[in-house]
Amino acid sequence: MIVKMLAVGPFAANCYIVGSSSTKQGMIIDPGSEAETILRTVQQTGLSISLIVITHAHIDHVGALRAVQEKTHAQFAIHEKEKGLLLTAPMRILTSLGLTPVKSPPQPDRLLKDGDLIDIGDLHFEVLYTPGHSSGGICLLGHGVVFSGDTLFKLGIGRTDFPGMSHELLIKSIREKLMVLPDETIVYPGHGPPTAIGDERRGNPFLQ
Repeated sequence: MIVKMLAVGPFAANCYIVGSSSTKQGMIIDPGSEAETILRTVQQTGLSISLIVITHAHIDHVGALRAVQEKTHAQFAIHEKEKGLLLTAPMRILTSLGLTPVKSPPQPDRLLKDGDLIDIGDLHFEVLYTPGHSSGGICLLGHGVVFSGDTLFKLGIGRTDFPGMSHELLIKSIREKLMVLPDETIVYPGHGPPTAIGDERRGNPFLQ
């Protein structure tokens, strides 16, 4: 499996380019900014992108969505509860301030729910519904890794101090969906370096 991580934009959000080494089919997770950088990296991998998955609709994870989709012609998928957040006030404010100029996100081609499967060539990922940081936040699990969005970070968790967020719900999501995974499961978060479930189980101060 090919996994390329790019920290993009003023918020250093992680965008992932994931694909099959054998079939060369791939997907992009959270194209938050710097569309040209993302597309150049895709070209370097030789992957054919068929799907863009958004873990949650905050501006730092969707800012380059339309530009990337227009170039790749890939379908776009997001959790069904997140669809209504694609054009929220925070996105409009940030855009108006010029912090991260974006085109408005497109309408999703596929609405995801807990337990759905995403197939990319010979790669298969399960959708884990993990609300708390956002009402429709998801993680993607497969092949010994989990892409955790802003649910779980290395020794941290997603923020929950804005309207529509819930600390209690986020901790519940992490405990019920992520802490049940094997210790050796690699965690690729929405910000910061990768970690492992076992390391977070033992050392994450928010989970003690």
